[in-house]
Amino acid sequence: MTGNKDNTGDGRTGALLRVEDLRTHFRTADGVVKAVDGVSFSVGMRQTFALVGESGCGKSVTAYSIIGLVERPAGRVVGGRILMAGKDLVGLSERQMQQVRGRDISMIFQEPMTSLNPVFTCGNQIVEAIRLHRPVSAGHARELAIEMLDRVGIPEPAQRLEEYPHQLSGGMRQRVMIAMALSCNPRLLIADEPTTALDVTIQAQILDLMKDIQKSAGLSILLITHDLAVVAETADVVGVMYASKIVELTDVVNLYAKPLHPYTQGLFRSLPRLGQAKNRLDTIPGTVPDPLALPAGCRFCPRCNVGRDLSRCRTQEPPLREVAPKHWVACWESPGHEAAPETDPSLFVPGGHEEKK
Repeated sequence: MTGNKDNTGDGRTGALLRVEDLRTHFRTADGVVKAVDGVSFSVGMRQTFALVGESGCGKSVTAYSIIGLVERPAGRVVGGRILMAGKDLVGLSERQMQQVRGRDISMIFQEPMTSLNPVFTCGNQIVEAIRLHRPVSAGHARELAIEMLDRVGIPEPAQRLEEYPHQLSGGMRQRVMIAMALSCNPRLLIADEPTTALDVTIQAQILDLMKDIQKSAGLSILLITHDLAVVAETADVVGVMYASKIVELTDVVNLYAKPLHPYTQGLFRSLPRLGQAKNRLDTIPGTVPDPLALPAGCRFCPRCNVGRDLSRCRTQEPPLREVAPKHWVACWESPGHEAAPETDPSLFVPGGHEEKK
């Protein structure tokens, strides 16, 4: 597989993707759901940014907002910017976004069985994606499809091209999805829970495959996951989401060495550990707040073992502040938060030339 055609990034930061104050809302019969509420981050060239959090926190809607797949008319991006190599994707028409999808940004989904069309062969679906974005004949597209299936480790790729999704295992179907996503040499790959539906052995194989392809093709990856083990294995930078907002953002080494937000700390405490004597795992008390009735202050406050009884935490929403170099936290009780500057986390790219506003 050839390298990416044009890896020009954001001139300010060296980022390929820069998301600034993104807001995506859904109108329902009961009111407006703020599914993404002021999210900012960057994905660096050839780097992996992981969005991690519980189900319903807004991480998948963030991904759908970037690639223009938010369902209308109920949902839409109502604010912020999505800069892909410096070009703002917010406000583009559907026809313009079709030129971006596949060619510049591709996506692989959590459940390949429901993402692949069951009535068409795997080959038909890959060939269609190739011909939609590349000026090649059907014969050449078929050759490219076979090459891609071979590249992602599918044995006898020419034969598999003629098979239907139900004839393949879950791991093979996910490899087909990866082959389809990469068939037009995108610059950014969005991977939405790419290993959740797979067993542990196949998970490891898929993660290794993604890392190998990232290295050989120069890909940037936006990884959507709830699995901290996957984050440790793959990510360069991590944004922890809770109730539609990023509550902590830093590089993966900082996050695992010293998580600062009480929610992040709770996630780490709930992980099973080898040799752990406890019979029961630690849990975070309570439930995620109703998106139609969010708390007035910190959204994590009702579940927090630090600020549950503090007046400011209950009544004032904490801003995301850089409490340590390249480490952003939205918590009133985090050390240094009071005096920390409100710098823009979308300007942080490891190895890039991040700037301060």
